[in-house]
Amino acid sequence: MEGGLAAAKLLLGDYDPSGKLADTFPRSLEDFPSTAGFHEDDNAVALTEDIFVGYRYFETIPGKAGKVNYPFGFGLSYTAFLFLDPHAVLQSSADGAVEVTVSADVRNDGPVAGREVLQVYLSAPQGKLGKAARVLTGFRKTTLLLPGETEHVRISFRLDDFASFDDEGLIRMSAYILEKGTYSFYAGSDVEHALPLAERYELSEDRIVKQLTKRLSPAKLSRRLKADGSYEELPVSAYPKENDHEFPRQCFAETEAIMPASRRRERHRLQDFPFGKPTLTDVADGKATAEDLVKALPDEMLAELLGGQPNTGVASSGGIGNIPEFGIPDVMCADGPAGLNIQKAADVKTTCFPCETLLACTWDPEITRAVGRAGSEELIENNLFVWLTPAVNIHRSPLCGRNFEYYSEDPLLAGRMAVGMVRGIQENNVSCTLKHFALNGKETQRKVSDTIVSERAAREIYLRQFEIIVKEAHPRAVMGAYNRINGVLACENKDLLTGILREEWGFDGFVMTDWWTTGEQYREILAGVDLKMGCGFPERLLEVMKRGLITRTDLEKAGTRLLEMILMLD
Repeated sequence: MEGGLAAAKLLLGDYDPSGKLADTFPRSLEDFPSTAGFHEDDNAVALTEDIFVGYRYFETIPGKAGKVNYPFGFGLSYTAFLFLDPHAVLQSSADGAVEVTVSADVRNDGPVAGREVLQVYLSAPQGKLGKAARVLTGFRKTTLLLPGETEHVRISFRLDDFASFDDEGLIRMSAYILEKGTYSFYAGSDVEHALPLAERYELSEDRIVKQLTKRLSPAKLSRRLKADGSYEELPVSAYPKENDHEFPRQCFAETEAIMPASRRRERHRLQDFPFGKPTLTDVADGKATAEDLVKALPDEMLAELLGGQPNTGVASSGGIGNIPEFGIPDVMCADGPAGLNIQKAADVKTTCFPCETLLACTWDPEITRAVGRAGSEELIENNLFVWLTPAVNIHRSPLCGRNFEYYSEDPLLAGRMAVGMVRGIQENNVSCTLKHFALNGKETQRKVSDTIVSERAAREIYLRQFEIIVKEAHPRAVMGAYNRINGVLACENKDLLTGILREEWGFDGFVMTDWWTTGEQYREILAGVDLKMGCGFPERLLEVMKRGLITRTDLEKAGTRLLEMILMLD
């Protein structure tokens, strides 16, 4: 209802639009490089355009700029703005890193009040690795400026944060590298019309920004696009063999009919409580640790703890915890990429917020922060404590069925907008759930579809926004994706969930699966998953423990992380 009123006011000129496109709008669907192979195989999709996604493709590949109707970052207004004296200041830190600060005076040179976004882009030397012609490095939206009013805007970023990942060993294998050469900076109202600044940075020799290890094996992408429009061939490696003869995989139908004995909770009586054992209240009071409580759980209860629980109250997305014998509550989740989804039978109304793609077009993280804060208040009002949002996967193709849940084609814009959302949600001591980790970009056969990608594209494009959010906003929960990544299910991918998310980025929260993934729960736990939703399979966990395929210690690590998240809730 409010959306209609807002649109009317904008059309009548009562308010000035100040949005900017979060995606490139070319002339036709076929102009996207992702379109040609999108439907070739229902069970896989090869990301052959590599790092050249969205405007990186149209601004870089020869002859493609003319295919664009509306460039990334473009927006219309009833007023006009001028960028006065745009310039850059470069400073070197003690460790050799370079911090760039771009400043400009933004003046409303038109007839009505409005807001403008200063956007800053980087052009790096092509070198051996090849680069996109322009990459967004920062943005800032002005306050509401009256006609003739000016605001001084500053945007700072570290050049190291925009280094290229070497996944072929052309300079140094598995390292982020700034190649020697000239780094140029652009500032303006969108990617196409941003103008070059006089200041440049000259790097006399290659700089190794960060040395990592190879992840996301096996390598399966056979070729990828280069900056000159040609393709290079890539080596392909074999899949690792699974020892399924020891414990064959079992995939479960998407139905609550298979939910295991977690419903037995209804049978417990007060005399069943283990007096003298630690409870979650004891942990909250500092009388015991989460590890102490988890160690006190019998095997059966520990296995049950690691699976989702049935709905209570108005919830429609299941719960977490539910071990009343040890004082562990049943913490309910709420789905909803544009507001809380709860049971229709409850007849409780919740707010429908704009979808994340539209929120991204504000280019204002304070807007998403306000939405997150408002949504978290509705969670609390309805006795819900985990909101299954934000979703931040990249708009690789308009054909992805869940694009409305995602922000942008650009990882920096998606990341910064979601940082606002996460902070707003968690300000009220409830939990967000960052999803879908990672590389979900196709809904056809989404539970088995294989996303075939180079490690460079994964790190620079498809994981970058997750990294920004984890490091800047510290989300308490991450949800794994359905799809495979180079043949390995995302929720069974130890490189992704442990190697990158926990070890490289320092994530200290808990990880859940998406609902009814096709992965085997014990494999998911070994990869770094703590909770299987919409339910777990405790009988199978106990069986694989007997067979020595997983240990009690593995389960205790997951259970401890889960309880630590519950303790953070209000």
